[in-house]
Parts: sequence; C-alpha cells; structure tokens
Amino acid sequence: MNRRPRRAADIDPAAGCTVTLCRGCCCGTSKVPGIDHAGQLAQLRRTLAGTAQVRVSGCLDACEHANVIVVQPSREGRQAGGRPVWLGLANDPGAAADIASWIHAGGPGLADPPGMLDLYVFTPARRVRQQLA
Repeated sequence: MNRRPRRAADIDPAAGCTVTLCRGCCCGTSKVPGIDHAGQLAQLRRTLAGTAQVRVSGCLDACEHANVIVVQPSREGRQAGGRPVWLGLANDPGAAADIASWIHAGGPGLADPPGMLDLYVFTPARRVRQQLA
C-alpha cells in the first residue's frame, strides 16, 4: 500500500473541484488593499491539499469584482448539475475557510455554499466564462 500523501498534482482535475484565483491586473495586487493575497492562496492550498486543485490565473477580466475566485465542480458535482461559481470581492479573511469547508462538503452541485459566500457570487459575461474553460 502506498502511504505517500496526495499532492495537488496527484488530483485528477476531472474528479475533484478546481479553485482558480485571479491574480492578474487588479486581483492579488496592491490595487485591492487590506488583504493578504499570498496568505489567502497559501491557506487555500493548505486546506484543500489532496482534495481540490488550486491554481492561479492571470486576469480573468472581471476587474469590477477584484479578488475573483472561481470554484469549478467535481465530476460528480457536474453530473448533479453543478456549474462553476464565480466569487468576487472575496476580501474577507474568512472567505478562504468558507470556500474550503464548502469543497470538503462536496462543492458546487453537491453541497450548498456557506451563507456568507452568497454575498460574493456574481455572473460574469459569457466571454469571460469561456475564457476560464
């Protein structure tokens, strides 16, 4: 039996949720003050290790919602009707913990997000959504 712990690279992207953090033009920069951007990324990577793929993207062109995080459903979540959830202005220090607990519960399509995350949900333009896919 292999006892090696799973790393993010070991996760089948089609099987687990994927969390994408925009760290381009405005997101993840000093243009959005008062948040530890590197700490938020590190917290998500730490709390979701072995559970979800956490990746960084360049500008997702949703700057009016700076500090954008997109949670894409797992394979099972997609089969249950889950779709990517776009979270903007996710500047609260507890946002990363709420995202992690939601993913541990199943994520989009399998579990309802914690109530606080509803405050961050937005629908980007179709062109922007297609860019992430």
